[in-house]
Amino acid sequence: MTAEEAGERLDRHVARRLDAPRNQVQGWIEAGRVRVDGAPRRPSHALRAGDRVECEPPPPAVEDRVAPEPGELAVLHEDPWLAVIDKPAGLVVHPGAGVAAGTLAHRLLHRYPEMAGVGGPGRPGIVHRLDRDTSGVMVAARTAETYRSLTRAFAARKVDKRYLALVYGTPPAAGTVDSPIGRHPARRREMAVRRRGGRPAETRFRTLASAGPVSLVELDLRTGRTHQIRVHLKTLGHPLVGDPVYGERRWKGVHGPARRPLEAFPRPALHAWRLAFPHPADGARSAHEAPVPADLARLWREIAGGELPALPALPGWESGGW
Repeated sequence: MTAEEAGERLDRHVARRLDAPRNQVQGWIEAGRVRVDGAPRRPSHALRAGDRVECEPPPPAVEDRVAPEPGELAVLHEDPWLAVIDKPAGLVVHPGAGVAAGTLAHRLLHRYPEMAGVGGPGRPGIVHRLDRDTSGVMVAARTAETYRSLTRAFAARKVDKRYLALVYGTPPAAGTVDSPIGRHPARRREMAVRRRGGRPAETRFRTLASAGPVSLVELDLRTGRTHQIRVHLKTLGHPLVGDPVYGERRWKGVHGPARRPLEAFPRPALHAWRLAFPHPADGARSAHEAPVPADLARLWREIAGGELPALPALPGWESGGW
């Protein structure tokens, strides 16, 4: 438990961390499968900073089991504990509302059958998620102990996450957006900056290059709120290219040859570029990079008339710094 999560209800906390239905989590709590500092608590228990929350979900029911499905996997790294994957845009991470097959979880289970039963119900090996239309690096657990280790690392903010984005306009050279995020008061499927009632959210950024109406920005995600990058970039005044919800259709204000490719770009121009975490085997820092996807590179060429600039090298990349 971090200080900013203090006061959160136990059932809400577990449901959010595991991306599980709250009523399902409440059943786990009542069954004694969730403990705080080794002791069972009620679903309404208010957590305190420093509390250690442990959860052992029941084995998945038959209807929750994911059947292995063959499919392309871009594996950046694999070892006996985990696999690091470059997820393509358009691929859903795990089954959910309206999506029962053809997800990354199905493909992972086909390649790594030992992931069955690792993680939450219906989500074998899945430790964290990316939105369907976000490309980039993800880590998946091959063992139950790895899953617990990585889940703790994410909760304790020991995981370093860097993104690349193409945004409208020219942001400042560097800066931080520190604005709380909560559910939009009117449009319940959207998130928004909420000064009252929002959860703390912090995104650092630096502008790597600009070309005409767009810029290439590196983002350091210091917290992990829903739609955080998209909301914070809109707040900054430089929304994501291709974002159908928060992008404000900025392409309408662009004139000249850049307008057509910006209007046609089919997804939010966001890529999970780098991920670093303490390896569950020995605690050593394990850093990985997913190459810039072809569609983002092509969009830059169409607008800038040249290749993307050279990016900061991975070997010198240090957690928390630029």
